[in-house]
Amino acid sequence: MNATALPASTTVAIVGAGPTGLALAVTLAEAGVDFVLLDRLAEGANTSRAAVVHARTLEVLQELGADQELIARGLKIDRFTVRDGSRTLLSTTFGKLPTAYPYALLVQQDRTEAVLLARLRELGGDVHRPYQVKGVVQDENGVTLTTDTGETLRADYAVGADGMHSAVREAAGIGFSGSAYGESFVLADVEMDWAPGADEVSLGFSSHGISVVAPLPGGHYRVVATVDEAPAEPDLAFVQQLLDERAPGQARVSAVAWSSRFRVHHRVADRYRAGRLFLAGDAAHVHSPAGGQGMNTGIQDAYALGRALADGDPARYEPQRRPVALRVVAFTDRMTRISTVRNPLVRSLRNAVLPVLARIPAFRTSLTTELAERRYR
Repeated sequence: MNATALPASTTVAIVGAGPTGLALAVTLAEAGVDFVLLDRLAEGANTSRAAVVHARTLEVLQELGADQELIARGLKIDRFTVRDGSRTLLSTTFGKLPTAYPYALLVQQDRTEAVLLARLRELGGDVHRPYQVKGVVQDENGVTLTTDTGETLRADYAVGADGMHSAVREAAGIGFSGSAYGESFVLADVEMDWAPGADEVSLGFSSHGISVVAPLPGGHYRVVATVDEAPAEPDLAFVQQLLDERAPGQARVSAVAWSSRFRVHHRVADRYRAGRLFLAGDAAHVHSPAGGQGMNTGIQDAYALGRALADGDPARYEPQRRPVALRVVAFTDRMTRISTVRNPLVRSLRNAVLPVLARIPAFRTSLTTELAERRYR
């Protein structure tokens, strides 16, 4: 969508048209609330990044009329397994969850965004691109946003769905408490022969660091792993060496479709609201990709905020959603730190305890419920 003149005013200005911003726009459109959705990119991102949609998010997307189209584009995976090398420490299934979606849906983020955008257009909405918000000033009657084109937009409320380096959060003066992990993360979509197969998501423990391998539609696999220092664009040899170290004899990589590196923080905004300014998604919380919960939590934020604004009760949003982010960040941080233990004695203890816990049905149910985010309904 080419840049077009912004309307002079709206009820809700949404900054950022990733999954969170799109889900918020769809929620508002369905409720008949006027909004303007802005994004700084000339077109949507075409990289896969987030790759799993959990059960609770699918329940939300059902409310938004977007679940079936997304399911048609994804891959249903029932099993989650934890390994140390080739040794299985724990294996559990999503199949017994009390939901219409008893699985993890593996689907590239650009496809999730495409489905949400198509649904938004069905409802008569769209994204205004490319507009980068340079100024956000609120007063007792509303918010004025100024873009890099010099245009202004007046809104009753503004929502920052603009990521970790949120301009809206900065304008609101809201702190972002937490810290960064010391390691960098590698992300790669690859073609490979993978011994555990394409029927599960695997979390790998290793003295070298954490690794996650998940199947994707089209025969690819997503590999996410911590490394002390990663190249800017990890190549086939790098990914093969990484998997050889952490899952010896389990993988033979034949092609890399896309790769990147990134640093991961675990942070939660000190508040989700400052007057007429709100935060959602990565602007409000960032955390380890272990568990694949970042995008899911953001889409759920968006739905909760959209419904609160539509109902005329914006004050209920923060008490609903900030405790969820605190729990998700704590859970993924524990998973990451347990996975990356390097002390041999602690690793041995961990590897002895997990198989015992795995035999307890209540533990397996608790783990899958947490991963699927169904505690947050």
